[in-house]
Amino acid sequence: MFLKKIYDKLAQGVELAGFTEPTELQKESFGTIKSGADCVLAMPDGGSKTTTIVINVIQKLQKAFEQSPRALIVVQDKEKVQEMQEMFEVLGKYTNLRVYGVYDKSDIDEDKNQISVGIDVLIGTPNKLNDMFGGAGFDVNQLKMFIVDDTEILLKNRLEPKISRISNSIAKVQRIFFTDVITERVEILADRIMIEPYFFEFDDEQEEEADENQ
Repeated sequence: MFLKKIYDKLAQGVELAGFTEPTELQKESFGTIKSGADCVLAMPDGGSKTTTIVINVIQKLQKAFEQSPRALIVVQDKEKVQEMQEMFEVLGKYTNLRVYGVYDKSDIDEDKNQISVGIDVLIGTPNKLNDMFGGAGFDVNQLKMFIVDDTEILLKNRLEPKISRISNSIAKVQRIFFTDVITERVEILADRIMIEPYFFEFDDEQEEEADENQ
């Protein structure tokens, strides 16, 4: 049933990866994310956050389009950048979406050159993305999704100003936070930069129950 609801080329990638049944997180949030609403999704570490992010981005973008990125994903470090890229390679195998990752010690000139060639999804760390957005010539007008992964960790590491700065540079975009838990800091930032956000909270027990019922 889940595969019938998603973009056919995404469904092929999802089936190949063996993710034929959605987790509770994916099932409950899919319609809201698809609608374009801002939202905050909480799921303990080790859950299905990365998969959920990638599925929803592919569902929204579907295929390559023009030059400028249409989805911007903020993650905490190089390891997370690479993990996200690998998941896009798996689930986006049958699409032509162009995904590029940047991190703190990557060459900024090389990064800009690669992006200028044309990409659809940009994944990066807060520091590197701030450096890139601080310069002239970065087109944010095509962005449709601004996603922050591990939001509570980034805020704990005092990266809120950089997340806010990036968000403020984008006029109209869907904003989504993924987090282990919805802390007060996460809630305050969501209320400040989002428009009437929806909040979803799941724990390990809920996911286990959902798996048992599949």
